[in-house]
Amino acid sequence: MTTGTDQGGAAAEEAARTVEERWANFHRYGPYGLLCVGIVLSVATADVVGMDRTDWYVFVPLSAAAVALQLWWGRAMRTRPGPSPAGVFYYWVRWAIAFVGSLINPFYVFYAACGYFDVERLLPRRQVRPGLFAAIVVVAGSQAGGLPPDNSLGWVLFGGLLAVNSVLVGFMGHINNKEKEQARIQIETIAELERTNTALQQALDENAQLHSQLLVQAREAGVADERRRLAAEIHDTIAQGLTGIIAQLQVVAGTTDPEQARQHLDRAADLARHSLGEARRSVHNLSPAALEDSSLPEALKKTVTEWSRRTGVRAEFTVTGTTEQLHDEIEATLLRIAEEALSNAARHAHAGRLGVTLSYMAGEVTLDVRDDGRGFDPLELPARTGTGGFGLDGMRARAERIAGALTVESEPGGGTAVSARVPLVRHDQ
Repeated sequence: MTTGTDQGGAAAEEAARTVEERWANFHRYGPYGLLCVGIVLSVATADVVGMDRTDWYVFVPLSAAAVALQLWWGRAMRTRPGPSPAGVFYYWVRWAIAFVGSLINPFYVFYAACGYFDVERLLPRRQVRPGLFAAIVVVAGSQAGGLPPDNSLGWVLFGGLLAVNSVLVGFMGHINNKEKEQARIQIETIAELERTNTALQQALDENAQLHSQLLVQAREAGVADERRRLAAEIHDTIAQGLTGIIAQLQVVAGTTDPEQARQHLDRAADLARHSLGEARRSVHNLSPAALEDSSLPEALKKTVTEWSRRTGVRAEFTVTGTTEQLHDEIEATLLRIAEEALSNAARHAHAGRLGVTLSYMAGEVTLDVRDDGRGFDPLELPARTGTGGFGLDGMRARAERIAGALTVESEPGGGTAVSARVPLVRHDQ
């Protein structure tokens, strides 16, 4: 668009320059041509008009003066563009020559017609109308047969021609002014378009720079988000698995019963294999292993059951509402939140009973994890989680990442309730 407008502006400017050059050539050489026509026609019609010897004595030096005047003005015009005292002198002397020449021979009027074309260029504004009227007087007089008219009918004819010429000149001047105004508006419009295109091009350049910056920022944000995802996944899988393994090995180290030791070693091995599989899936950004062949309720029930068996805490899982298959990201997020809540309960709650409820409601899904443990003061939460772990902050971040929210209710000795609310986004949406 910018290129097309620039080409249009250049074409308009070129056309305007061409018109100006043509008018400049006419103003420079046109008076010579009109003077030549007037002289030639006057000489050719001298007998018809009735020019006598006295007329010739005036006509020849008058024409020579006209030629000399034009030669002088041809040089002076180059150094005095626009209205000037020299231009005023030239116009009125030329008019006087044309007037006298028209008195001798009406065909000399062609030289007087020059005033129609350059009156505005040569005269100041206050003299334009008088100068134009003076040219009209000479033209109308010649059209009426010469000045002065011979009788009253001649004067009437002269008056009528004077009026008609005045109207025609006024009409043509009006049209000329309109064309000049349109040309001025066109030039201003083109200039405004060029300025607008320049501003638009600058805006496009700035947008391109901003786009590049946004790409860099998006790339950096993506890297940071991927780092957070991997950190959270490692915390939810490897870290929790290692915690469980350590707990099982501690039991083995503190027991003398070979059968019990073997059971805890088997559990530690299962946790190690499970954590290894989860680590591989986290690296490849896959869904949790529990969701590969099971629905979310089944995966949660299995997770709660295994957690209860491993910790010895009585735990129940409940589903309310109509079960639906959710989007993979929604299901993975709820499962990870449940795993983290269970891990926190195992480490900190010292609970005797725990309940997990998955509720399908209109437009949202809630996951509630409640225990009857020792609880804590939520106001101390920043101090308790300021060690660099993911804990509650990680669960809250997971929920917010999918436009959900997580709330925690707890008090010392009153147990803890963790509630995650996320949008109900179906698998096919």
